[in-house]
Amino acid sequence: MRGWLKATIGVVVLSGVLVGADRIAVGVAEDEAAEQILKSGWMSPKPDVSIEGFPFLTQVVSRKLDDVLISSDGLTVGEGEDKVDLRAFRARLSGVEVSGNMSSATVAHGSGSALITYADLARLLPPASELVPNFGRLSLGAGTRLSLSYGGPGKIKASLGPFPVGDASVHSKGTTVTVDGFELSTMASLLVGVSDKSLEPVSFTLSELPAGLNLSSVTPQEDGLQLAFDGKDVKLIG
Repeated sequence: MRGWLKATIGVVVLSGVLVGADRIAVGVAEDEAAEQILKSGWMSPKPDVSIEGFPFLTQVVSRKLDDVLISSDGLTVGEGEDKVDLRAFRARLSGVEVSGNMSSATVAHGSGSALITYADLARLLPPASELVPNFGRLSLGAGTRLSLSYGGPGKIKASLGPFPVGDASVHSKGTTVTVDGFELSTMASLLVGVSDKSLEPVSFTLSELPAGLNLSSVTPQEDGLQLAFDGKDVKLIG
């Protein structure tokens, strides 16, 4: 009986040591992966990385990680005038094959999401003077931009100072996001003195997307434009 008890205690202690070693190893690997992703140029600043699955060490031996979670709240994508902040970026990468020193990694499948606030989205659109005909009649200043907000399922709505402008739908193709021409409200049409009640569509391109993923859809939400990402056989590092 006493021998059985000692053996049981030994197994428990050994298991605890192994689990502790496993958790230490995964912590080191997560930090190294975050550094390598930063160096790869896919993401800046350094993201948070969480390697899922247990035990981790057996995944190291096979050099294939089941699931890796990446998150960041401070990403910027795009170039020049199309630069924009991505809020609350989250991605799940499955089937991640890595080299022994984490210098390269390929992802079998990845998906993710992020948010562009309406204030940031408005800065991607041209000034109101370029969008709204006879804008000068409202005397709101040459650099004034449309104020955007949620307009219902699939829609965003715009206002110009205190004046409601109208709403538009948003869609994407590849990395290009298009805001279809805002349908001017009756009040807006009267204020600017136009009979054409539809503004021209406006497009912008989101380049250098995080973690090598592709933009799959954009959806207006209460707090901004929700972006969805996906990708297969993505080269994450190296």
